[in-house]
Amino acid sequence: MAALTATAAIGLCCLAPAPDSSASATQAGPPAGEQVSLRPGAPSLPGDVSALSYVVADARTGKVLAARNAHRKLPPASTLKTLFAVTALPHLRAEDRHTVSEQDLAGIGPGSSLVGVEPGHTYQVSDLWRGVFLSSGNDAVHVLASLNGGWEATAAQMQAKARRLGALDTEVVSPDGYDTPGQVSSAFDLAVFGRAGLARPDFAEYCSTAWAQFPGGGGSYGIVNTNRLLSGANGIARYPGIVGIKNGYTSNAGNTLIAAAKQGERTLLVTVMNPQAGGGYAVYEEARALLDWGFKAWDNVDAVGSLEPVRATKSPTRQAQIQARVAAVEPEARADEAEPRWTLASSVAGGLAVAGTLFLLVRRRTIRGRRERQRPTE
Repeated sequence: MAALTATAAIGLCCLAPAPDSSASATQAGPPAGEQVSLRPGAPSLPGDVSALSYVVADARTGKVLAARNAHRKLPPASTLKTLFAVTALPHLRAEDRHTVSEQDLAGIGPGSSLVGVEPGHTYQVSDLWRGVFLSSGNDAVHVLASLNGGWEATAAQMQAKARRLGALDTEVVSPDGYDTPGQVSSAFDLAVFGRAGLARPDFAEYCSTAWAQFPGGGGSYGIVNTNRLLSGANGIARYPGIVGIKNGYTSNAGNTLIAAAKQGERTLLVTVMNPQAGGGYAVYEEARALLDWGFKAWDNVDAVGSLEPVRATKSPTRQAQIQARVAAVEPEARADEAEPRWTLASSVAGGLAVAGTLFLLVRRRTIRGRRERQRPTE
């Protein structure tokens, strides 16, 4: 995991080109853009995955078990909030409190998903993070970005962080993932961000929380994680051993998802971008199918790539120039917030234990505002 976060590893992390399906006259190759190296006896990949791109990887080692169009640049929707969290969490103390101003909430895009942050109300930073991870609240992102140096500064920090992690397909324009011209990521990069996030116990705790109470209305109200594989909402069965991480939706991006699950000593990471069939919840069923396949095939597939960055072969002078640009936009982490080694927070199980009763405890709050014809972004 150190290779993921070393500042000298301004890197290239990629998958090799997909093999030519015409290379074998006796065995049909995988669909166009799909990469997998099955050993004898390995289960076949699920045949009904319609996503434009996906990645299946070992979260602990970074080994990529299978992929389709892993580096295809697509709008990420709110899965980009994983990069926002990986970037900003080291610089904001969870216990700090902040009174929200009108300026903090300026510029939220129409149709955005909101958790209900109110100007004039004082929030703990940890509550705002739960608003980001559970409700995909763009209002909470705007406030946290303000605390992190501002909207544009945070976007620049995220871009620098992506490059430090070796995520070269991502272009950050709007830190909340809102549809913005030029903003793209890839299934590969999202897997990199999800893996980097799980290295932090605070990230792991937030992304695994199925429901929580959010301050407001003279008290608090319940919020439910919009990741249906975690919450079990809307008729989508909760995935066994689910860890998180983040879902997203916009009219331009379609449905996107970063999902992680743990079975025994193995943690599998799956990213799915824009399924082309099956309706609005197909992203969860396709992720479920890929998770099932990954756990079954774990010992019978060879890696087709790695999420670990490869050190770039640049001159020392060029390397120093790149690092200087990164340092110029990314503030130093506090001494007690050094990059952690890969681990899962012990609180994950506690966050899931109450999922079965969450609908009895949650009341929805209606948030008024301008809405586009499509459902809110997530």
